Amino acid sequence: MNDVKRSQRRPVGQGGVTLIELIIVVAVISIVAALAVPLYANEEARARIAEAQARVRTLACAVNLYTAHMGTLPVHLAVLTTTAVNGRNESAGPFAPSIPPPPWGGSPAWGAYVYTSSTAGTFSITASGDGTTITVP
Repeated sequence: MNDVKRSQRRPVGQGGVTLIELIIVVAVISIVAALAVPLYANEEARARIAEAQARVRTLACAVNLYTAHMGTLPVHLAVLTTTAVNGRNESAGPFAPSIPPPPWGGSPAWGAYVYTSSTAGTFSITASGDGTTITVP
């Protein structure tokens, strides 16, 4: 009778992993992955929003430089990428090397920057995407 029990045991030094142990490990890894993926996606959206904020502020600074040089607000953002000559025949610019593209991706996707100016001497630059709208100033 002792011989029957010995044959059912594993030999010493021949330990292995059971199916239950593998299932538990896979379940734990799945739970951790299920928690990490939404957090990572949220970080991507926050990074796109921060990028859009920085780009809109950069454009606002360029508009302020143009306004200080020319005495008037630019008609559109593309004017910032060219040289401008003011009323005293002083040349300056470009005030921005290029108009930066909106952040890539997002849900909804980021659209082009919207520039509006008023006759009162105020302006705004708006970017929208990822369910967020950024307006400067």
